[in-house]
Amino acid sequence: MVTPLGSNRPFDPGRHAWPFHAALALMITLAGCAGPAIRSQSPEVEALLNIEAETKLVGDYTVPWGMNPQRIERAALVTGLAGTGGDPPPNARRQALLSDMQARGVIQPNALLASPATSLVWVHGYLPPGVRKGDRFDVAVEVPPDCDTSSLNGGWLMETRLAEMVVLGSRIRDGHVLGIVEGPLLVDPVSSGTLDSKSKIRGIVPGGGVSLTSRSIGLILQPEHRSVALSKRIGDAISARFHTILRGSKQGVATPKTDRFIELEIPTVYQHNLGRYIRVVGAIAVAEPAGGRHARLDLLRRQLADPVTASTAALRLEAMGKEAIPILKDGLKSNDAEVRFAAAEALAYLDESVAAEHLADAAANLRSARPAALAALRVIDDANGIDALQSLLSSSSAETRYGAFRTLWLMDSPIPLVRGEQLGSACGFHVLNVDGPTLIHATRSHHPEIVLFGTEHSLNDGMRVEAGSSIVVVVDGTTATCSRFEAGVPDRVIDAKADAESVLRALAQLEATYPDMIQFLQQATAQRALLTRLVFDAMPQANDGRGTLHEEISIRDRGIPTDPPVDAAFSGESSTDESS
Repeated sequence: MVTPLGSNRPFDPGRHAWPFHAALALMITLAGCAGPAIRSQSPEVEALLNIEAETKLVGDYTVPWGMNPQRIERAALVTGLAGTGGDPPPNARRQALLSDMQARGVIQPNALLASPATSLVWVHGYLPPGVRKGDRFDVAVEVPPDCDTSSLNGGWLMETRLAEMVVLGSRIRDGHVLGIVEGPLLVDPVSSGTLDSKSKIRGIVPGGGVSLTSRSIGLILQPEHRSVALSKRIGDAISARFHTILRGSKQGVATPKTDRFIELEIPTVYQHNLGRYIRVVGAIAVAEPAGGRHARLDLLRRQLADPVTASTAALRLEAMGKEAIPILKDGLKSNDAEVRFAAAEALAYLDESVAAEHLADAAANLRSARPAALAALRVIDDANGIDALQSLLSSSSAETRYGAFRTLWLMDSPIPLVRGEQLGSACGFHVLNVDGPTLIHATRSHHPEIVLFGTEHSLNDGMRVEAGSSIVVVVDGTTATCSRFEAGVPDRVIDAKADAESVLRALAQLEATYPDMIQFLQQATAQRALLTRLVFDAMPQANDGRGTLHEEISIRDRGIPTDPPVDAAFSGESSTDESS
């Protein structure tokens, strides 16, 4: 028997030797995943449950810290508007922008603000958990309600430094500068032509922000468990399971900083799934009864076979490491799809590529599992993982197809099938010669990108659409004439084949921006001149704290707890409370 290291841990029905029916009823009431349970009341199973209840896990003593997105923002200037800008009223935002402009040496800033070609805007973005200096992020742009700008179409966001902000009285106070942003505005193409008047005065710059800082993540010991000895013991348990390479040497990921805070490095395999990393860390055993490891493996083997408890069991097996692999491989033989998926997901993070085929099956057939399945496939960087992802590129689901493409590109971008090219300075461009219904996918987050699934995307005769304020595309028969008209500049005309790929390439030659190209695709679709399905942002989203700006999901809606404050001297964060 192990002497408990603390008391008053969070209640977990699955870790107590309750009669099965009572435990199961409570699990159903609490949505099923509070802890492991199995469908038996035998003395053998009750003994195993007692051992599990006596085992102390990292999550019994700690809560995660640093998992909230950090909002940064500032007043900024948009230029290049076609007479739709306006002179902002005298207020704190205007004063903040004027101060910025004066600091940059702008001559006659008030005259510039009064121009109809410019607009004051408010810019904000979120630095995700674990962000590293130099990483890119999306930024949202919106005209404040007291400004009379009528449209941001065609605008360019001038370089802006973003910081944490707070309004005190009538003055805006800012903290450390944490990001910088600049680029062409993408005004929401989906809402074009609707009755939403605000759609024209807000937009985004996909991937336009660059982080100027790195953010730590870690664990905070609950007040009743704080001690230097326990902090070190927990850190040792985590580092015994997870290592990373720091400054050329292999080291444990956990660094106890104080009696209440343990800083965590992020292993490469979890870089894009921090939510799972934190859950696995929380399932690491700090102390087990004598002989408890073997008994726990036996219990978790039984629980993995039950769809009700498979997910939690797989997570705890993953936390045990390599010794759990044989049990998880047995889980791949189950007749239940959810059990196979739970086992395959854990195996992927244990560097077992045998999971790839089962993850691809889950991505195609278990919609709720799709984001997690694709995230797990991303870490299987071998022939099995690549083949599994390529098999999804012909799916009838836009979400599955683009999710598979994006995962493939991020995993191994030189693969000829997904390598693509850069269309001028506008965006990434990929034409995939794959089976399945034709599809055009465009992004409004992460970075500007257009992906064509299939090679035939013809445009109908008689089409006439605009691509920005200066470019017109007209289809006559099998020819698309792309013309750029600008005052004081000779007209430029390019003839192309009447299909989406050829026209997009012609637009790049005419120096169209990404928003110009999106406008072309959206107007062609609205006129039914482009029969190929056009979709935006079809990437499956896992709930790991890295949602896109376009979703604008609040922290509370995500169910992410507010980060408890930690002394900046120990955490490596700025002195501003990131949960504000």
